[in-house]
Amino acid sequence: MLSLSVIVIDDDASQRKILSGYLSKIGCKVTGCESGERCIETIKKHYVDVVLTDFRMPGMNGLEVLQKVKEINPEIQVILMTAFGTVEDAVEAMKNGAWDYLSKPVDLDELELKLKKVFEHNQLIRENQLLKTQLQSESLSTDIIYKSKSIGEVLNMVARVSDSQAAVLIQGESGTGKEMIAKAIHRASPRKDKPFVAVNCAAIPEPLFESELFGHEKGAFTGAHERTKGRFEIAAGGTLFLDEVADIPLAFQVKLLRVIQEKEFQRLGSSQLLKSDVRILSATNKDMQQMVDEDLFRSDLFFRLNVIPITIPPLRERREDITELVYHFIEKQARINRRKVTGISTEAMDGLLKYDYPGNVRELENIIERAVILARNEIVTRADLPLSLHSKPKSLSNESMPLQVEQLEHKLIEKAIRTTHGVQTKAAELLGISERVLRYKLAKYGIK
Repeated sequence: MLSLSVIVIDDDASQRKILSGYLSKIGCKVTGCESGERCIETIKKHYVDVVLTDFRMPGMNGLEVLQKVKEINPEIQVILMTAFGTVEDAVEAMKNGAWDYLSKPVDLDELELKLKKVFEHNQLIRENQLLKTQLQSESLSTDIIYKSKSIGEVLNMVARVSDSQAAVLIQGESGTGKEMIAKAIHRASPRKDKPFVAVNCAAIPEPLFESELFGHEKGAFTGAHERTKGRFEIAAGGTLFLDEVADIPLAFQVKLLRVIQEKEFQRLGSSQLLKSDVRILSATNKDMQQMVDEDLFRSDLFFRLNVIPITIPPLRERREDITELVYHFIEKQARINRRKVTGISTEAMDGLLKYDYPGNVRELENIIERAVILARNEIVTRADLPLSLHSKPKSLSNESMPLQVEQLEHKLIEKAIRTTHGVQTKAAELLGISERVLRYKLAKYGIK
């Protein structure tokens, strides 16, 4: 059922009756008007979501109705109904702000589909506004600067899941802002006044995982000179963010799974059970489903962590955000570094818009920080940008770059295996990675 308030304008009474009857049947609150003038009077007095109007009518035509409606309330969506010969007029109206158009005789299924899209759009806008209101009311800043629909949908998901207890897995390339999204979820949740504790799983040596997450008693191991709280205990009542969660060792995964399921844990060297009251958020830049398929990550733990997945698109797939981010970072870095830089030249912005950003938003901020510090004037110019942005190599296209990286990695691993005569410990040391990561790469590329 569609909870929309709709005005139907048609000078043909039978057409108004058919359309109004159908719209009422699918849940809409409908008002019929025989003219555009009557519609405008109604809109001034009552709330309306959608105006469904004929194009050719005595008095005001559809385009004039559109202009008047948008003057009163730009958020009201207008759908035009056109005869065959006026489709071009309807297309022109869409350029002036109409939501869509329908050819007459109206296909009722098509009308319902277009209204569903209006309903979903309105819902998305309201939920995003709710999230922003929640964050602003607590004097919080997420630094999430965006213009793209895709990030709007991510924030919509944040608004919908923040007040739940469900585990969320945030996926995306390095530098896309996964921790920022995790903090936004925490700040909009009932746990906002409790700790937000972030753990970089890739930075913890394998033997120390249990101690880092669960804590330890004095004397539990050599060097344990005093009782130490683990991250679960520090985050009590709040949120525990497991960054680079795909790097958790297999041997520890079963222990983490038990804590998530049983809501209790023990410090290393203790038999006392401690309650676990934390919400788990996690993030990764790896294909965890593939890791599960290759037995590199426990499927049961993956399903526990992946109750609600959120994927952040890379910056190259949402270029409309680049301009917004550039001006935000210029203002931020000028303030931090005490520079009088206030803008950017057209040529410099053109170079930034054409670059692919393998390091995503983090790389863009680094580029702007460097440019602001080195800028000779109050405007960032193309000369202030790194040389790599001055000309975009053809070999670094969206399609070829990941493939080239994989090919190079494959060759290096094969060379290391040959050099060490197949001894994985030595090969991993030669490559500067852990043996566990090497095993994953060997399986990924089918190297024996």
